[in-house]
Amino acid sequence: MTHTEAEIASQPACWARAAELAADAPLPQPGERVAVVGCGTSWFIAQAYAALREASGQGETDAFAASEFPSGRAYDRVLALTRSGTTTEVLALLTAVDTPTVAITADPATPVMTAAGEVIVLDFADERSVVQTRFATTQLALLRANLGEDLTGAIADAELALSDDLGDLVDAEQYTFLGRGWTNGLAAEAALKMREAARAWTESYPAMEYRHGPISIAGPGRVTWMLGPAPDGLAAEVVGCGGTFAESGRDPLAELVKIQRVAVARALARGLNPDEPLHLTRSVILP
Repeated sequence: MTHTEAEIASQPACWARAAELAADAPLPQPGERVAVVGCGTSWFIAQAYAALREASGQGETDAFAASEFPSGRAYDRVLALTRSGTTTEVLALLTAVDTPTVAITADPATPVMTAAGEVIVLDFADERSVVQTRFATTQLALLRANLGEDLTGAIADAELALSDDLGDLVDAEQYTFLGRGWTNGLAAEAALKMREAARAWTESYPAMEYRHGPISIAGPGRVTWMLGPAPDGLAAEVVGCGGTFAESGRDPLAELVKIQRVAVARALARGLNPDEPLHLTRSVILP
């Protein structure tokens, strides 16, 4: 078993542990105007959380790639997501803003511990693999639980996703991931996992945008994968184009677990090492 496979399999337990920590975590308070920042996977998790927080009525929440943070905009708090605690753009932002800051990280022996005003350490979800799986989803589990969500169903769904037969999904020529609301961030993350681990041709879109051009590439051997409830009629349109439409009634975060498994299986089938994908490192540290 690769490190990535083992880390994927550990996610239900990690989510349960994160849910236990959520009530006491120093996270944004209701009513605060919040910016959530990260790079790569963390940026996509930031997008998911921002949509969830706004939808729950807890306050205006924006998500940015750390390098694109609008320095002149006023926020009550900046939340930074960084597995490594060493990402250059995140550290530069944390040290530049006057706004109260909090970071979520996996490694307590990194510069983010002093760069952020407060830090939440999820070291039990840290990873040996370069490709993020369990740390990303455990962050979001913590954030969802802090918003008041009960994760019991999501954890049960993740257990089921770990035993699913992947069938022909591993052999597809192309994958398009679709989301709505908070799952747009998950769709972007799903596409990134397939690129990183398996060097696959993947795209992601808001589901209602799929008809506005991207559906033109649907066809035999190509998968359109929905995270969350699909718009009416979309599945039939994809099938009518000869494509495969993948969806489930499970929690979308659990569906991401299945997608992670497909990415790893596809990588291994092609002789790739999902633990150490080409051209990538655990953290981007700029000179």
